[in-house]
Amino acid sequence: MALIGHQGPEAAFLDGWRSGRLHHAWLLAGPQGMGKAAFAARAARFLVTRGSGDTGAVAMLDDPGDEIAARLVDAGNHPEILRLERQVKEKGKDLARNITIEQVRQMIRRLHLSLSLGEWRVIIVDAIDDLETDAANALLKTLEEPPAKTLFLLVSHSPGRLLPTIRSRCRILRFQPVEHDVMTAWLHALRPMLDIADVRAIVAAAGGVPGKALALVDSDVAAMEKKLLAIAASGDPENRLREALAREVGGTSNRPRLELVIDIVPGLLARIARERSASDVAPVLAQWERVQRTVRDAIRGSYDGAMVGFEIGNCLAELAPRTREPSR
Repeated sequence: MALIGHQGPEAAFLDGWRSGRLHHAWLLAGPQGMGKAAFAARAARFLVTRGSGDTGAVAMLDDPGDEIAARLVDAGNHPEILRLERQVKEKGKDLARNITIEQVRQMIRRLHLSLSLGEWRVIIVDAIDDLETDAANALLKTLEEPPAKTLFLLVSHSPGRLLPTIRSRCRILRFQPVEHDVMTAWLHALRPMLDIADVRAIVAAAGGVPGKALALVDSDVAAMEKKLLAIAASGDPENRLREALAREVGGTSNRPRLELVIDIVPGLLARIARERSASDVAPVLAQWERVQRTVRDAIRGSYDGAMVGFEIGNCLAELAPRTREPSR
């Protein structure tokens, strides 16, 4: 089942195709997990399986094209689809930190060769945020003077950090977070065996990002929510719940659990705020800001999971109902 959220970008891309004036560079911008890379793959498959006379009869990106070209794409062997992405390091399984200048140079050398199949060549950069500085500058020169019948699909999770000159050479397709009700219906249809309470918890934690929702399916979101809400309800006066949370999310091996907590907490705070009277919302907003600062500081610093987990627990504990002292 295809990810949702592509309707607007797909319509814009196909309008460009039908007009016969398809822009040479498209910046696919939006949160990670929105399906931008999947869209790029579909758009590339669409182009390399089409002839120049097909512009009028196309309804969607998945419309069938040339069968032989399509088989090559599906096998990952189409010669006119080039991908730039971080490579696996020579030793080990980790990916390199950046897309290098040499990778971009190799791509540019390919652009000087004649097309060997079809009428289009497509370059997918996933993600352009990963380009090292020299590589970005080299790509910019190609975007400024692109070869004919060459299309660039540039995936970006943080378009504001790109060189303004790169952004100015592109047409931007924005992938917006999907609405809550649409996400709920989609995930329920995709995973019908999930309890509806779990579906709602996952959707709230995913923040409108389908890829994040799928990643959370195998996490016990409901159990973690229960632990966090227990801290907010009781105030955890003896620190036992917060200490248990810190142990559960501390250490490198528990990083996925820490990320789950970071994903869940904003939705929990929003839920708590909705359940309170307007005059009692300010403390919730204050703790929301405190959580955001905690996460930002953790990312900039050593990212001690146990400390981050305990501090998030502190934020929730501050929201526990306070018992008024009896008047004397």
